[in-house]
Amino acid sequence: MSFSSDVKNEIANIEQTELAECCQKAEEYGLLLFGRSFAPSSISILTENAVVAQKYIAAVVRVTGKEPVYLCSKSGKHTVSVRDAQQKKSLLAEFGHDGREVGLRINYANFADDCCRAAFIRGVFLACGTVTSPEKEYHLEFSVPYINLSRDLVKIFDAFLDLAPKISERGGVQIVYFKDSSMIEDVLTLMGAGGASMELMNVKIYKEIRNNVNRKVNFESANIDRAVRAAYVQIQAIKKIEKRRGLQALPGELRELALLRLENPEMSLSELGRALREPASRSAVNHRLMKLIRMAEKL
Repeated sequence: MSFSSDVKNEIANIEQTELAECCQKAEEYGLLLFGRSFAPSSISILTENAVVAQKYIAAVVRVTGKEPVYLCSKSGKHTVSVRDAQQKKSLLAEFGHDGREVGLRINYANFADDCCRAAFIRGVFLACGTVTSPEKEYHLEFSVPYINLSRDLVKIFDAFLDLAPKISERGGVQIVYFKDSSMIEDVLTLMGAGGASMELMNVKIYKEIRNNVNRKVNFESANIDRAVRAAYVQIQAIKKIEKRRGLQALPGELRELALLRLENPEMSLSELGRALREPASRSAVNHRLMKLIRMAEKL
């Protein structure tokens, strides 16, 4: 089962008895309005989620007292359609539509309060929303067949809920979407998908920790590479001095460090400094090694 299906199941199973009557109506309005069609000629929804199909049927029955036509294909697609003319008329009237509108728009009279707007968004998501698993990417979208409806939906998010979705077109369908993980968390929480919101936050925290560890590992790896290259250059210089002049010709502190470096090619500059008879700082060790390299270059 996909993350998107999990979200729909979570919000579809919210107990209706826990909701105010106005919120129940707002949720049903979002589900019906943003289905495949909501007009005198056709009221229907096509969904891959059986729970969503059952909620659609329940909404139709509550308003009209009569069940719509329900079909399930072999591929698992659920189609619910209202074919009775009186049923369609009753559904449109219930939510303040008469079927003579020039373009299908959201009727804001169906929202009594902010809680109703949240319930409406929940219904819209059940009808046409999807959300990608946060392990893959952060993306939540509503696929809306009517341009005016998509613009009205953006206004609800922007003006009433202080969220800013983007809008684009895909295959003649308007896509209202979020890519910001924090906004997606807010939308999921708003709809009542607290479990999904928590899962997204956990995945985001895991990704941040993993990325921080990777950055640290890469940083350490780069440092190790630089240290290995530097040690190689130092050892080659010391061996050149040993072959051409002999290490006994070096001043005492340089001779001690040269021998220590030959015996301990893996040591860092700080470790070399601490291993000297008279401990020296990292910069002092580096200065002496550079002196050895310059001496070798002159030979």
